[in-house]
Amino acid sequence: MIREITKSDFDGLMKLYMQLHDNPMPEKTSDIMSLWDKITNDENHHIIVAEENGEIVSSCVCVIIPNLTHNQQPYAFVENVITDKNYRKMGLATKCLNYAKEIAVKEHCYKLMLLTGSKEESTLNFYRQAGYNSEDKTAFIQWI
Repeated sequence: MIREITKSDFDGLMKLYMQLHDNPMPEKTSDIMSLWDKITNDENHHIIVAEENGEIVSSCVCVIIPNLTHNQQPYAFVENVITDKNYRKMGLATKCLNYAKEIAVKEHCYKLMLLTGSKEESTLNFYRQAGYNSEDKTAFIQWI
């Protein structure tokens, strides 16, 4: 099942995120739970998940960003694309990305952007097959 996150999905999402850049399982401090509330209450912040057997096994984030150019159409940014290592090659990340695109279309976004740190050709081809290209723009990142 592909759906948007609910407030009760915190533990399942954090368990999946442990496979993303080797993140540790965060403590449920008041600060992190306040951040969780802020994210889940933000109408422009969408966390999309694939659920199998009651477990969150794939996810991506889609943020809608209001914009004053391009006829004031917003744009969307996709981040944190992850699939549990035991559920890869099943099309779940593709379904999450398609759901993100549906949100972007519904919100009248003029573009959908995605960055990846991967240099693996298989990962880059996955994003190309999902409709993204790496020719139109150049991404620059400044880590702070």
